[in-house]
Amino acid sequence: MEPTTQKPRTTPKDFFLHLGAIVALYLSVWSIISLLFEIINYVFPRPFDYLAYSSGDISWQVAMLIIAFPTYLVLMWMLYRGEVAAPEKRELSVRKWLVYFTLFVAGLSILIDLVVLLNTFLRGEELTAGFLLKVGVVLIVAGAVFAYYINDVKHGSGGMFRKYFTWGTAVFILASIVAGFAIVGSPMTQRIKQFDQRRISDLQSIQYLVVNYWQYKQTLPDTIDALNDPIGGFVVPTDPETDIAYEYTISGATSFQLCATFGLSSSNDQSTIPRVAPLYPASKNGIDENWQHGAGRACFDRTIDPKLYPPIKQ
Repeated sequence: MEPTTQKPRTTPKDFFLHLGAIVALYLSVWSIISLLFEIINYVFPRPFDYLAYSSGDISWQVAMLIIAFPTYLVLMWMLYRGEVAAPEKRELSVRKWLVYFTLFVAGLSILIDLVVLLNTFLRGEELTAGFLLKVGVVLIVAGAVFAYYINDVKHGSGGMFRKYFTWGTAVFILASIVAGFAIVGSPMTQRIKQFDQRRISDLQSIQYLVVNYWQYKQTLPDTIDALNDPIGGFVVPTDPETDIAYEYTISGATSFQLCATFGLSSSNDQSTIPRVAPLYPASKNGIDENWQHGAGRACFDRTIDPKLYPPIKQ
């Protein structure tokens, strides 16, 4: 009798190792594409975008890559080591299903990417550098995944291709992470930016309350403490880092000045500076909503336009 070949059994360990590796791969692919898109938005901002890019999204993608990609490498190393010890593990059903599903997703992504490129060209839209780079990013990343797994299907997971491919991918992702840090800055820089953004938010709230105070009383508050409302429960905010009160000075019958001390210049955080400001009435008359500032003490002069903010009769 001929010996019967028994199909290898999928153990819980095999299942979760393969599933974990594929999930880590998908997270890595999604993160690297999103990160590169944000970097492209920073380098090639679109003229009608309100915000150039999102520093929060860049930080999120960098954090995801730092965790997901090494996890993928470790899990793949464990799977490769298991296949060397027991070559029949390459025939596991869970492995084949996940590999071929990944090939399908990667191939579909390439086709959709090319369709988007061709459709944009046929519609006569401008093929900007940013758009072409984003198409190239999807094509390269999806093509790399497709090439790796098609080689795995044909030649196995060993060999020099796997080694060079892994090192090349690691260098590419590391360079992308460094580029992300170069844009958003170090964690300490991010902390300073958050303090500055909070200061701007506080000054905007104080400005609104001053205008509202004038509308009801036709006079500016003598001090910033006059804006406190014990009944409504509102307390005038203070500097989030030093807990020092913001500076408020009356400069005219309907004019006042607000001052704060910032850690960085607003030009260092392009993610908070609109490329195209929305059209508010106050941009032409009345209160100037320009909050750009330098590092250190900065003051903002405001003048209330009675026609734009008429007194409120009680």
